Amino acid sequence: MSNKRLSVGLLVCASLLSSLAHSRSYDDVISSGYINIGVYRDFPPFSFEKDGQPAGVDIEIGKKIAEELGVKFKVHWITPDENLEDDLRNNVWKGHYLDKDEENPMALKNLADVMMRVPYDREFSYMRDSTGAMINEQVVMFGPYQSESWQVAYDSRKMKHVTTVAVFQYHPIGVEIDSLPAFYLTSANGGRMREKTHHYVNATAAYEGLEKGEVSAVMAMRSEVDWLLFSRPNEAYKLGENSYPAMGKQQWDIGMAIQHSYRQLGYAVEDVVDKMVRSGQMEEVFKQYGLRYEKPAFYKELNP
Repeated sequence: MSNKRLSVGLLVCASLLSSLAHSRSYDDVISSGYINIGVYRDFPPFSFEKDGQPAGVDIEIGKKIAEELGVKFKVHWITPDENLEDDLRNNVWKGHYLDKDEENPMALKNLADVMMRVPYDREFSYMRDSTGAMINEQVVMFGPYQSESWQVAYDSRKMKHVTTVAVFQYHPIGVEIDSLPAFYLTSANGGRMREKTHHYVNATAAYEGLEKGEVSAVMAMRSEVDWLLFSRPNEAYKLGENSYPAMGKQQWDIGMAIQHSYRQLGYAVEDVVDKMVRSGQMEEVFKQYGLRYEKPAFYKELNP
């Protein structure tokens, strides 16, 4: 091989290596003096910007993790892709080819050292594709810190109560487009609620529809509904007491994810979060944002 061709080959290899994103080990995090906490962008009450600064439940938890590890907190904003598998690939173990580092345009941004708000679900963790290969083998999902569920809020001036979803055959309800509530309300009860189901870009937009009188109720995650009622209160808005027949999983636990090679970091982070849950600190974080807090099933099993 000529010197010229060798030089070109080395240059190409260097370019490819510089473009790789990477997450980091526990030792790397500690020696660097900071930790990248991955949170979803524009996702109140979990992670959003307030007066130009990161805010939300997951931001507060991330700050506590950094504090206990003795490092600085850095936010890694995640723009959701088509599904969670894409989000894990783009932000935890591989990176997205379009996500360039502002300081070094030839390289990708570093990945999140820890990603928040990941389902803590054994079935999802070990899910396999059509060939039998594990879909999420590059990540470890750990550290459950919250149990989440669905919730309806309604305008009591238009509806006396909500004890069954059947009332939405007659009253309009707002949901986030392409969400499980959207699918459920347009298909359950033989599709009889489809015409009264209004689709919005997110839960906040659905709540604005409620404020404008476009709908009589909204359905979203419990934490989202709690936050909206807390941050934009209206005495006429009440919480529904209904269940969701044939909806499937109606309650699930939320945890975190790391790259599978960095379990030592996971153990350290899990220890911080576990102490927060057991001491009541986690519940206090949720209360700051007007949210009801429910411990994950893991803790209920330990203390039935």
